[in-house]
Amino acid sequence: MRMGEKPSLSCCVCGHRRKILAPEDGLEEEPMSQSPTQALLGCDEKQKERSTSVSSTVINNRLQELVRLFKERTEKVKEKLTDPDITSDEESPTASPAKPALPTAPVPPQGEQPEGEKVAEEEHYCEMLCCTFKYRPWLDRLRNYQFPSSIDPLTNLMYVLWLFFVVMAWNWNCWLIPVRWAFPYQTPANIHCWLFIDYLCDLIYLLDILVFQTRLQFVQGGDIISDKKAMKENYLRSQRFKMDLVCLLPLDFFYFRVGVNPLLRFPRCLKYMAFFEFNNRLEAILTKAYIYRVIRTTAYLLYSLHVNSCLYYWASAYEGLGSTTWVYDGEGNSYIRCYYWAVKTLITIGGLPDPKTLFEIVFQLLNYFTGVFAFSVMIGQMRDVVGAATAGQTYYRSCMDSTIKYMNFYKIPKTVQNRVKTWYEYTWHSQGMLDESELLVQLPDKMRLDIAIDVNYSIVSKVALFQGCDRQMIFDMLKRLRSVVYLPNDYVCKKGEIGREMYIIQAGHVQVLGGPDGKTVLVTLKPGSVFGEISLLAAGGGNRRTANVIAHGFANLFILDKKDLNEILVHYPESQKLLKKKAKKMLKSNNKPKDVKGVPGDSLIIPPKPDTPKLFQAALAAAGRTGGKGPLAQLRWRLRELKAIQATQVSMGRMTLAARQGQSPSSRHTVLPALQELPLKTPYAGLSQATEKENGPALFFSLLSSKCLF
Repeated sequence: MRMGEKPSLSCCVCGHRRKILAPEDGLEEEPMSQSPTQALLGCDEKQKERSTSVSSTVINNRLQELVRLFKERTEKVKEKLTDPDITSDEESPTASPAKPALPTAPVPPQGEQPEGEKVAEEEHYCEMLCCTFKYRPWLDRLRNYQFPSSIDPLTNLMYVLWLFFVVMAWNWNCWLIPVRWAFPYQTPANIHCWLFIDYLCDLIYLLDILVFQTRLQFVQGGDIISDKKAMKENYLRSQRFKMDLVCLLPLDFFYFRVGVNPLLRFPRCLKYMAFFEFNNRLEAILTKAYIYRVIRTTAYLLYSLHVNSCLYYWASAYEGLGSTTWVYDGEGNSYIRCYYWAVKTLITIGGLPDPKTLFEIVFQLLNYFTGVFAFSVMIGQMRDVVGAATAGQTYYRSCMDSTIKYMNFYKIPKTVQNRVKTWYEYTWHSQGMLDESELLVQLPDKMRLDIAIDVNYSIVSKVALFQGCDRQMIFDMLKRLRSVVYLPNDYVCKKGEIGREMYIIQAGHVQVLGGPDGKTVLVTLKPGSVFGEISLLAAGGGNRRTANVIAHGFANLFILDKKDLNEILVHYPESQKLLKKKAKKMLKSNNKPKDVKGVPGDSLIIPPKPDTPKLFQAALAAAGRTGGKGPLAQLRWRLRELKAIQATQVSMGRMTLAARQGQSPSSRHTVLPALQELPLKTPYAGLSQATEKENGPALFFSLLSSKCLF
């Protein structure tokens, strides 16, 4: 016996081998304590039943396969007749075979490294003082870094960082030169600290002129110029180069004649062009630029107060500290007290001592005029900054107020009004705007396409309906998507309505309802799912929805209208053919009835014959072997007679039905074969009609009970 085969026993008479059936085969093991005749009859009957069942199964499977092939062929012919554009069964042309890849280097086994990597790794180590050190990676990158030959001033973040240092040096000069000139904070004891920071700022100015400004790209005639010589010449001809030269005038040599006077460094404050350029570049990269604008406007006001406080201390020192009630008396922190006086003067709060001398009166008048002008400019600029920052909020509030006023005028129910308010609030807080399409209207088509690809292409490319289509067609379709927000329990689409849109879930969840009551949740769709895509290409104005779809919570969906898709497909005929073919196949697969659980999907063309009880089968077989004598033989003939009578009754019923319907009966083909099977002599002909209607096993057991067999 081979491995894996079931053990078998041979018949004691015919030598036929019978396998011992395991419990998992679904049959009981046949007992071996039988006579040779019974074993022989059992083997013959089992062989006949097995051969019959196998042949019927093979024939049934073959017929089902033929029926399926004929159906598929008929459907293909119908598709070609109805749609002549479909010329092949392939959905898209097969790609040409790719070129064989170049042989790659063998992969080293695990735990080993290629030789190149080993050498590179060893170069990171150095031996010093009998120890092994490893250089830090950032030091290696810094040592191997090469300064770019040209710099894009609009997108290079390194240039923005450098402008930050330049602006810090410029602010040092703008804020500290007046303080050192007016207040006695610069002394011989700390003069070296002031000079060190001054010359450090001068070094930053010089590097900006020699290294950065000469490498900035510029646009000439629509072309971006990155040539070194051209960039250098463009900077030397610019107004900025002239201002940079004035900023670095070497007036510090006059220190040897008049002493260290901070006013000699006043030209350093003329590098204001770097400050405004830094503002523009920083606002372009910040997500909330209005915050920086508010801080910058506040800094303008503080700087004007700072300069005024320095001038007040200088005027007090010129008149003499404490000489009059108007000047600074020299007590306390001089800068803080002068700054307080400047705030009261520029903002015109009042409560200041009256000036006494002509110099004090003129100085106070100039302060008042300057304060009114500067403060009004600051307030106006602050209003513009705050207004620009809250422009979207103002638009949202005005739209909501207008909608509420409209609903109140027409007496809309409160439930509807509450849902409208909820939609406004959620849409604004989730998106920051009411309509995303309005934000991109001013952009050119190419930029809108780039934004749409980054936002929506990863989702649309996964839709089975659009796979294999022209890539440019999908790009054009991305620009037509519009965003819609649905509230909890809002119907996205209802059963029976005509579908004219496709939905893509961007955020939130939606539920598909079905069942007898239409409220059973069949499936919950998550972000990234797509539904309703078949309705875009359905004929006859759109197919009807087969289920209700509601929003489980707040759901943000992208919608593509059928009208927009048809306008796009006019320019892509090949994709249009492919989409039509896919839509038909998807509709057929959706409309095909699914098999109920527990019911086979394909009905048998030749139904299997019901099994005959083993005991009754063995008895009939034994009666056939004995030559047709005895009670069992008579019972066998009686069963044949009953089958013939049943066939005759069925034929007579068909003839009667045909006669009632006015059709010509064909009894010759149905009655004669049944009558020919009747025996000439049938024993036990006096049985009742009730006994004739019984089947074989019931009749056998009824005869046993009436002792007609023994």
